[in-house]
Amino acid sequence: MQEGLGRDPFAGDVFVFRGRAGTLIKALWHDGVGLSLYAKRLDRGRFIWPATVDGVVSVTAAQMGYLLEAIDWRNPQHSWRPQSAG
Repeated sequence: MQEGLGRDPFAGDVFVFRGRAGTLIKALWHDGVGLSLYAKRLDRGRFIWPATVDGVVSVTAAQMGYLLEAIDWRNPQHSWRPQSAG
């Protein structure tokens, strides 16, 4: 991460990488004690990946949640909305 992306791996950022086929993501995070690796492979579908600039993209916590749930974060849809109480 330091050499390839020019980023500090100990700064608390989560680094996420997607496989070529789009069905696998790996996330690396250093929590101050050690390095954690999270991997997820989809049985169906593909992870929607944001366009990158120089190989790096920043996403919000909400976008990361959508990404991990394999939801299209570009246009998430509410499946249910409460009706007004009036």
